[in-house]
Amino acid sequence: MIVDCAIYRDGHRVEGSAELPDALERARETKDEFLWIGLHEPTEQEFDRVAGQFGLHPLAVEDALKAHQRPKLEVYDDSLFLVLKPVLYDEPSTTVSTGEVMIFVGHSFAVTVRHGEANPLAEVRKRLEQNPDLLKNGPVAVMYAISDAVVDKYTYVANELQVDLEELEADVFAPRAAGDSGGIAERIYSFKRQVLEFRRATAPLVDPVQRLASGGVPFVVPQTRPFFRDVADHLVRANDYVDGLDRLLSDILGANLAQMGVQQNDDMRKISAWAAMAAVPTLIAGIYGMNFDHMPELRRVWGYPAALTVMAVFCSALYRFFKRRGWL
Repeated sequence: MIVDCAIYRDGHRVEGSAELPDALERARETKDEFLWIGLHEPTEQEFDRVAGQFGLHPLAVEDALKAHQRPKLEVYDDSLFLVLKPVLYDEPSTTVSTGEVMIFVGHSFAVTVRHGEANPLAEVRKRLEQNPDLLKNGPVAVMYAISDAVVDKYTYVANELQVDLEELEADVFAPRAAGDSGGIAERIYSFKRQVLEFRRATAPLVDPVQRLASGGVPFVVPQTRPFFRDVADHLVRANDYVDGLDRLLSDILGANLAQMGVQQNDDMRKISAWAAMAAVPTLIAGIYGMNFDHMPELRRVWGYPAALTVMAVFCSALYRFFKRRGWL
């Protein structure tokens, strides 16, 4: 559905309703006006009407309707098409989810299409309307403002994930009872999935933003290039955060696996020690359980107590030996 539609003249919003196609035609007749229309999960019929009025490329229209696109920048004859993936962090469940924002920018118009609940654009529009000097730069200012808001959210989510990672790291190295893994491995793999989802939003966006900042892209006026360079700088830092989180997760997973290996070695040593102690009485009992007539001490009164004493002495000696070595 259409969330908002407005005309901006010389950096200020023109009061009153903006009806297509008269508003677009009027904006194109002047040099200081443009039309910004915002849509949220539009139906095919709703978007076909808008696409026809603005002359949007069919391939870009198809991408905007179907969503599930990776971040990218497409340059067409009459417009730019930028795909962003805003990130939403749910603190109670400590999960990361992504939405999609598609931005069309052309001569005297900006069209935004949002899918999902991540990063609503109402606040972006409100902040931009409070900065007429930036809004004077035309439709590309809308592209910058949305990109800046999305990338700033990346930094916030990265910081939240860093806090969660520190808690997970503390849990990994916390003392636990033998055999109690606490589901650490499952939590680590779940966390890696969150980071992977985050990386899919940030990593592919670097090249499009750098292209916008470097110049040579139509509809991007020179005055806005420094702003896109600032977005590119923040995006690179967000990507560094994501890379750091992924490396730390790999290290934590390795440490957890090493702990499990050490625990298994301890268990095997204990089992081996108890098996060695059980072997001595088994050996003596096995020898004297053989069916021979002539065996020493069979007819002695003290033979049975002597055999038990020998078993006890050897088992006690082995127990003290293994205890001293830390196997028990």
